[in-house]
Amino acid sequence: MCLAQEKRGATIPWKTYEAENMRTTGTIMGPKYEPYRVETESSGQKCVKLSQKGQYVEFTSSENANSMVIRYSLPDSQEGNGQSSTVAILKNGNLIQHSKISSSYSWLYGKYPFTNDPAAGQPRHFYDEVRMTGLKIKKGDVIRIQRDDQKEEDIAYCIIDLVDLENITPPLNAPSNSLSITDKSFREGVSAEDYTEAFKKCIAKAAETGKSVWIPPGTFKITGDIVLPANITVQGAGMWYSQLVGDETSYANANKRVRLKGNGSNIHIADFAIIGKLKYRSDKEANDGIVGSFGTNSTISRVWIEHTKVGMWIENSKNLKITGCRMRNTNADGINFCVGMAESTIENCTARGTGDDCFAIWPTTFLKQVFSPGHNLIVHCTAQVPFLANGAAIYGGESNKIKSCSFADISQGSAILISTTFPTENKDKSINNNFSGTTVIEDCDIKTSGGFDHEWDWRAAVEICIDKRSISGLEINNVSITNSLSNALSVIAKNDNDKVGFLSNTSLQNVNISNFGVGVKGYGLFINSGAHGSLTIKKSDISEIRNESENFTIVR
Repeated sequence: MCLAQEKRGATIPWKTYEAENMRTTGTIMGPKYEPYRVETESSGQKCVKLSQKGQYVEFTSSENANSMVIRYSLPDSQEGNGQSSTVAILKNGNLIQHSKISSSYSWLYGKYPFTNDPAAGQPRHFYDEVRMTGLKIKKGDVIRIQRDDQKEEDIAYCIIDLVDLENITPPLNAPSNSLSITDKSFREGVSAEDYTEAFKKCIAKAAETGKSVWIPPGTFKITGDIVLPANITVQGAGMWYSQLVGDETSYANANKRVRLKGNGSNIHIADFAIIGKLKYRSDKEANDGIVGSFGTNSTISRVWIEHTKVGMWIENSKNLKITGCRMRNTNADGINFCVGMAESTIENCTARGTGDDCFAIWPTTFLKQVFSPGHNLIVHCTAQVPFLANGAAIYGGESNKIKSCSFADISQGSAILISTTFPTENKDKSINNNFSGTTVIEDCDIKTSGGFDHEWDWRAAVEICIDKRSISGLEINNVSITNSLSNALSVIAKNDNDKVGFLSNTSLQNVNISNFGVGVKGYGLFINSGAHGSLTIKKSDISEIRNESENFTIVR
């Protein structure tokens, strides 16, 4: 079965085929909803287990395609280092490719921020993905993914969650007036395999001459920071063709990772992939991926990022536009707008399999704040199956918005979280970036979300957390919530005796809920005993409302 494009969310150029709807000789698993299970982390909470060599899943392609992504899970090794195997790709019964797969970049254990040691128990991050190009698939072709196991290792199983097929366009040509990172002048005296210094030299020359930087088709090893100065343009041949790849042997060194660091205004980067090699999470280490400050009027377009700590962690930028990017299988956030983010937009982006919030706005103050944070927008984005946290989260700031987004299978937290949990003040409290203005959640679709958060118990599909601080001016309009795993909507608070948050000037309008409590007992709207304040419900279909607080009022 092929999933149709949703009206809300990102414009997705691929078709997804769910394994449980395919023909198979394996075993369909799920649905399950409790934590630490592979089914719960699966799309639709279902998957197919191929437990013997030769077992397969098979489907008929609904259109032409030349690329494929397989979301799969292999068992971990006893030491927590992962195992490797292969699957065979067949078209109409004929072998067209063997594909190597590995669990080296999946499986985490224990409590946040997790460990690679299986002895810690409580496993999560079961899945990884493999992508391949150069295929020739026509509408009506029968595609089979079959356990291959060419190596001698005894792999207990291979689980398939889904397959994406996409018909990608040919690679882009180098822009006129550009300099290539492969130019001989930048390669002299540097490692034949490592392109870090060549990339730096190319950027320096481009900045000097007013030219742009070109990343041609190919795979280029990067082992250190690539600093992007003001007024620089970095252009690739496409996210399927130009790849900046980390070095697995040195990636444990936080200073030798793939890190593109913004350091100025009017920076423009587009059309390449960043493939990291990070196998663990340590919040003491700097983020890899795309980081730093992009000043004013910068753009990040059509970049694919995977196996890094975060996809993007952006600070002190105004009027930044992030469009058409794909975050996959990161160890922390997909995209986080952090310190000093103003009037910036995340649009038409997708995040799948992230290790923290898929998309987040967190106006904290651990760095000097250049711009007053607020008026940021997450629009027409799609978030799916993070193995921790939420689909989209706002933790403060002035008049931020989430609009026309799609969230599905957010089984480790909320699809949308509006929360005061994380700090937004500086030490002397001269800056306070708590919620102000009007925060808007509008025109969003939410499916099978609201799961078990290991630190907070079950979260609602949409949750408002007034944790020790107040939220005022919140509008939730035209939101559809279907098959919530627990509560559909909730207002919760964890207060200290001298710190009580209040919810005020908050309304739910045209909020429609269809089924809730799929995984555990839930309500259409739940108010916990610690909540203070009020909210107004207008023109909304919300059944089974439970208010456990004497200090909270619901106005219809």
